[in-house]
Amino acid sequence: MFDDRADAAAALAERLDEWRGHHPLVLAIPRGGVPLGHVIAQRLGGELDVVLVRKLGAPGNPELAVGAVDEGGGVTVAPFAHTLGADAAYLEAETQRQRAAIRARRAQLGTSRPALDPAGRVVIVVDDGLATGATMMAALRTVRARKPQTLVCAVPVAPQDTLDAVAALADAVVCVEVPRDF
Repeated sequence: MFDDRADAAAALAERLDEWRGHHPLVLAIPRGGVPLGHVIAQRLGGELDVVLVRKLGAPGNPELAVGAVDEGGGVTVAPFAHTLGADAAYLEAETQRQRAAIRARRAQLGTSRPALDPAGRVVIVVDDGLATGATMMAALRTVRARKPQTLVCAVPVAPQDTLDAVAALADAVVCVEVPRDF
């Protein structure tokens, strides 16, 4: 598949070449998306910023997303969340934890400059891969609300069913590898 994130970023940047010359805004989802976003922004002649979203982890398995929360406060919950034990009380508590984490991350990034405005621009939202897609979907909804000209989801690897779900929220989806058994 890929040797490392640099290899994944190079392959993804090549697939995104049609947006070279459009001065795209590349919004990376921290942490994994940032190294990829850096390479993509450089290769496409764009600008790099971050979009802050956090996954809502499943009870007992925080790496499994049952939803996501965005910096604007929007919450997305997967339809299967309740089957994993994520009841309303759990989701509310997890949402509050993740909102606090977003505030802390924004403070850590500092306020030396405002976030770049996606309005009227080609915007490429990049992460280092998708599993459930909850975090990417939250990011896409957040960016879409700010009226980009074109909204692109870009990842090096993801399962087909997740790409299908994400496609409803983006104008284009670019993925280098779609493993059969994810």
